[in-house]
Amino acid sequence: MTDRPYHHGDLRRVALAATVEAIEQGGPVALSLRDVARRAGVSHTAFKYHFGAKAGLLTALAAEGYDLLADAVTAEGGDLIEAGVAYVRFAVGHPAHFEVMFHPNLYNADDPQLLAAQERAGQALTAALSTSATENTELAAWSIVHGFANLWLSGALPPELGDDAGNAARPVIRLLSFIQ
Repeated sequence: MTDRPYHHGDLRRVALAATVEAIEQGGPVALSLRDVARRAGVSHTAFKYHFGAKAGLLTALAAEGYDLLADAVTAEGGDLIEAGVAYVRFAVGHPAHFEVMFHPNLYNADDPQLLAAQERAGQALTAALSTSATENTELAAWSIVHGFANLWLSGALPPELGDDAGNAARPVIRLLSFIQ
């Protein structure tokens, strides 16, 4: 018998925070429900009841990530450059979410809550690109900000760019004006 309680006041919030911590230490592939349940201070049984398998937990994390991304981009009021900076800052500020969000093999891609969060994030990004005329422009913009974020997170960019990913990304994102 475990001494950890089955019931928790806000299991989802605590579980997602514990999942972020575990992913930041070992990556999403090495994540185990038992480890996250231990970090959250609940029984493994309670965890399985709420999330099912590992994919259920990562689905919840990806959905939260898309909602956070939508909030960050929306806060910029439709400004293309600042929305791109917000995207990069989101990725750097939430690396565990970012890593899971763009690996659909890790989660249940048909989950309704996830699909709604993805749609919300997509709408926020599209609103920032409202001046773009083509689908290719949207793809170019996403490629630039997503690629920059990945390069920053992997440590592949030169150190002279400084320690603020958003400020470092801004001149690169401004190149989008040449694409439009």
